[in-house]
Amino acid sequence: MHNKTNSSKVVWSLMLLVLGMVMLTFASVPLYNLFCKVTGYGGTTQFASVASSKIGSKILKIRFDANVDSKLPWQFKAEQEEVEIRVGENNLIFYSAENNANIPIIGTAVYNVTPHRAGRYFNKIQCFCFTEQLLKPKQKMVMPVSFFIDSEIENDPELKDVDTITLSYTFYESGEKINEQ
Repeated sequence: MHNKTNSSKVVWSLMLLVLGMVMLTFASVPLYNLFCKVTGYGGTTQFASVASSKIGSKILKIRFDANVDSKLPWQFKAEQEEVEIRVGENNLIFYSAENNANIPIIGTAVYNVTPHRAGRYFNKIQCFCFTEQLLKPKQKMVMPVSFFIDSEIENDPELKDVDTITLSYTFYESGEKINEQ
C-alpha cells in the first residue's frame, strides 16, 4: 500500500508539472511582449496617445530603414532617409509600399529600433506596424509614422553618446487569402 501511495503522488506530480509547462508555453509570448514593451528590450518602441509636452535640448539624427521579405513582391521605402530632431518634439514621416504583383496581397510590417536600448524612449503615436495592409495589383500606398523621442533619453548614461537612432521596418506577406469578387 505504501508503494501505491508514492506512485500516485509521483503520477500526480508529473501531471501537474506537464500542465504547468503547457500553461507556461502559452503565457510566454504575451509575457515576453509585455516585457519588451515595458523595457524597450530588443528595440521595441513605446506607444503614446498624445505628443510629448516636454522638449529637451539634445538633437538626434533619426534614420529610417525599409525592408521587404524576399517572398513578398512589394517595393517598400522610407520617403525620407533621415531627419534631425530635438528630443520631445513630435515628428511625422512617411513610408510607401507598392504591390508589384498582378494579384492583391496583404502584408504586415514589424519594426525595431537600434540601438535597442533607445526603444524605451522611442514613442510612436501613429504607425502602420502590425496592421494588415491590403495592396491591390500595382497599387501604391503612403503610410505615416508620427513619433517623438522621450526627453528622458538625455538622463540615460548608457545612451549619452548616442547621436543616431534607426527605425527599421520589414514587411512580410500575412498569408491570409483574399476573396476577389
